[in-house]
Amino acid sequence: MITHFKYIQHYICLLFLIVSTLCTAQNTTYFKVPDGQTISSQGLDSHIKKAMDSIKIPGLSIAIVNQDKIVYYNTFGLTSLKTNEPVTKQTIFEAASLSKPLFAYFIMKMIEEGELGLDTPIYQYLESIFPKGAIVPESFEAYQTLTPRIILSHGSGIDNWVKNEPIKIAFTPGTDFSYSGEAYQHLAAAFGTKLGIGWGSKLDSLFLREAAHPIGMDRSFYTWNDVLENNVAIGHTDGKVTTEMHRDKNVGSGYSLQSDAEDYARFLIEMMYPKNITNSTRDLMLTTHNQFKPDNKLLKETGQTGWGLGFAQKPTPHGLMHLHTGNNHDFQAYTMFIPDQKYGFVMFANSNNLFLLLEKIEELLGTHF
Repeated sequence: MITHFKYIQHYICLLFLIVSTLCTAQNTTYFKVPDGQTISSQGLDSHIKKAMDSIKIPGLSIAIVNQDKIVYYNTFGLTSLKTNEPVTKQTIFEAASLSKPLFAYFIMKMIEEGELGLDTPIYQYLESIFPKGAIVPESFEAYQTLTPRIILSHGSGIDNWVKNEPIKIAFTPGTDFSYSGEAYQHLAAAFGTKLGIGWGSKLDSLFLREAAHPIGMDRSFYTWNDVLENNVAIGHTDGKVTTEMHRDKNVGSGYSLQSDAEDYARFLIEMMYPKNITNSTRDLMLTTHNQFKPDNKLLKETGQTGWGLGFAQKPTPHGLMHLHTGNNHDFQAYTMFIPDQKYGFVMFANSNNLFLLLEKIEELLGTHF
């Protein structure tokens, strides 16, 4: 009788093990990376957890796209080291400069609809609101030639941020490269002024209606709202919690986007399988509009060769990579996609050491930057 009971126990344990293994296998998904490897979601999860522990990153949101699907999406860590609340799939992060490619997409959609001209100078819309002395006299003529194409491809000649100083233009616009969040802000102000809605929440609402919602993005905003109030992560610098939060009332087209990896991944899918814009508009965005000169710092240090309308560009053995980094100091972000591989990648962290984590992730997934 005892022997028979032990046999039943052994059978039950074996059955439980088989069922558990099958359930685990069913929950494991696989995806491909640009170099042809097939990676398991469980493998990446484990790799990220170990890397985050070693680097001391508080929280992370990360997604991967294969073809027209999000094949991997997960969140890790804490929204704040002070509260110890976990990052969930409702947590939203500052996107920092990942604001720029999405805003470029919005502008291109508006150009498609005839609301703006790609090569129409924007000064005519700003003239009535421009403060006296905002541009140094010797740069005024050059400023008047700035167009959406020049600004979106960072050919304005304006510094990244002028910090309340008069604007100086370093070269003839459209003839060289100068990364400029400031110029993006001027484009947002010009477009909002042209429409008569300003560049606050009304412009954000237009972005949501025309650009975000049609491609399934419903957790990405440029201005502060109740959704953000209840769901944002808190920033960290060198492991210390940031005390100030960015509750932007105006569209910061170069920096104020708040999003998560899953929502932003939908934008990457749109860039590879456009539905809300035409193929020709998408192709125009991914065309090189600002080819780097041989002495360009980015070319020498990273291998990037130029800029389209929104994204930087870098040749790889697997096709041309379109990429963008984001750095609000206590939040960092990164995204890339390779159309030839129908592959996309995006990550957000509430800390200033995301790129150390990216290096660790590349040990498993291969080169992504």
